[in-house]
Amino acid sequence: EMKNEKRATGIIKLISIAWIALLFFAISPPPYNIIFLLINGIPLGIIYGMVFSYLEGRRTTELLGAVLATSFIFASGFTQSVGKFVMLEWNADQWWMPWITGLIFFAPLIFFTWLLDKTPPPALADISLRTKRLPMTKAERRNFMKTFFPGLVMLIITYMLLTIIRDYRSNFAADIWNELGYGKDASVFTRSELPASLVVLLLMSLLVLVRNNIHALLINHLVIITGFLLALGCTFLYLNQQLSAFWWMTLAGVGLYMGYVPFNCMLFERLIASFKYISNAGFIIYVADSFGYLGSDVVLLMKNFMKLDISWTLFFIRMVIIASVAGLALVILSAVYFSRKYKGYFPVISSKPGYA
Repeated sequence: EMKNEKRATGIIKLISIAWIALLFFAISPPPYNIIFLLINGIPLGIIYGMVFSYLEGRRTTELLGAVLATSFIFASGFTQSVGKFVMLEWNADQWWMPWITGLIFFAPLIFFTWLLDKTPPPALADISLRTKRLPMTKAERRNFMKTFFPGLVMLIITYMLLTIIRDYRSNFAADIWNELGYGKDASVFTRSELPASLVVLLLMSLLVLVRNNIHALLINHLVIITGFLLALGCTFLYLNQQLSAFWWMTLAGVGLYMGYVPFNCMLFERLIASFKYISNAGFIIYVADSFGYLGSDVVLLMKNFMKLDISWTLFFIRMVIIASVAGLALVILSAVYFSRKYKGYFPVISSKPGYA
């Protein structure tokens, strides 16, 4: 229900909370400081939906979303490279490194958030093709969830699985790469994420050419299925020593992001446009993100406090296999559900003023 004019300040405030949590993570004794990592993740889970609200509901949303998605894939590896540089060149320890890295990016954050806030609203032609996007009341959010409940549950569980793996791979990339023999190579983080950035940018950008919304929704499902198959396939090749460690991590990343990125922009955007439901994609992204980060936090606590006698790499391998098999089943069922739902669906007409 946040008003558009408050989005920019909201983004800055939430990221500031996350950054301050990293300061307390640095000054608090382990293992109790892990609670501040959880606090750090809560506001960050809301940010993406707020940023995407500037882009949704446009004929070019796929292209804009692809650029946004590519930026955060590349940024993940680039930020880790910066963090490694801070530790190697500035002699920062592992506790202070996250806060110092955040400090480096804080000034650019303020400038680019201001720039983002200058984005013009969707044009009339955008609204005609993609449906008007409006804030939703509590009752409207409940009705939306009720209307698409089975499909949304399957998609949210799938997204939770993908978020768990993505966060684990991102948060413990240094540990995994160290076990794989790349501990001294700071550039490996960026080099391994670059192919994922390019593949996702290409695939998601091409979706702007698909004008039929239900077809685009189902194509999004197909992209996610392909991503799971790629992650699963390259993992089995690595286990059978038919793929190097570097290319396994790289291709697993490509597959995971092929599954993860559609949830962050295109999938829910086309769902709303297909069924002409007066709502906004940001709300669905908030819901999916909340469950995704909850699952990620549970795995983080389990790995740190249950004293599991398993390497970072083997734990990641098992998660990829389990999540890929479960995800494939859920996404296929979701595609069947929304396809059948579309055939007998009548659009919801909003009573809100200003709808066109």
